[in-house]
Amino acid sequence: MHKRVKQPQRLLLICLCISMCLSATSLMIQFHPELFTLVERTYGAAAKTRVTQWQALLEAGQTQDANQQLTLVNNFFNEFAFISDQNHWDTLDYWATPIEFIGTNAGDCEDYSIAKYVSLRALGVREEQLRLVYVKALALNQAHMVLAYYASAQAVPLILDNLTSDILPATKRTDLRFIYSFNGEGLWNAKAQGRGRKIQPGGNNRLWADLHRKIELQTPLSIGE
Repeated sequence: MHKRVKQPQRLLLICLCISMCLSATSLMIQFHPELFTLVERTYGAAAKTRVTQWQALLEAGQTQDANQQLTLVNNFFNEFAFISDQNHWDTLDYWATPIEFIGTNAGDCEDYSIAKYVSLRALGVREEQLRLVYVKALALNQAHMVLAYYASAQAVPLILDNLTSDILPATKRTDLRFIYSFNGEGLWNAKAQGRGRKIQPGGNNRLWADLHRKIELQTPLSIGE
């Protein structure tokens, strides 16, 4: 489980992460000097290096096409270690911010997917082209989350998954059973090709809504309680 952080340091990191996450939604991420200082103080020198590498990735990706951006982001985050929320945060279900994920160098399937989502949004990918998708990983017989990218509204999505470095169309992922998908625009039930029918407007998934609410209210995002 990740260590607790003293309150003043914790609040400053929260504020910096809030600023970063809000900027990401407007297609920019601001890497303030204070952020690097606090990441190093909280997570160590290696974590600061990882955040620097993330910054470089986002800068390099600005000139690349969509497929190159997908590969760049997928490969970067798939190098991180998998760990369950229970072991990492001492809770059954916790959605980490990208800074938490990068800082601790570990997370679960939701954390990989969220970090990829935020990164691709920062690279200019439109919100309607991305969905977080709950699936059942059939080989593992367990719930799982992946990120889907839609080149167009009617396209079969490409799947970014921490279980594989291959970015494949949903129709080729016969090892996954698609359940539902969502982004800030709504909730969809999922069909075989990962598109599905919109069943609820707005980002009303509880944890998704909680993540945005915590950003707005400046409550803890970056350090476990």
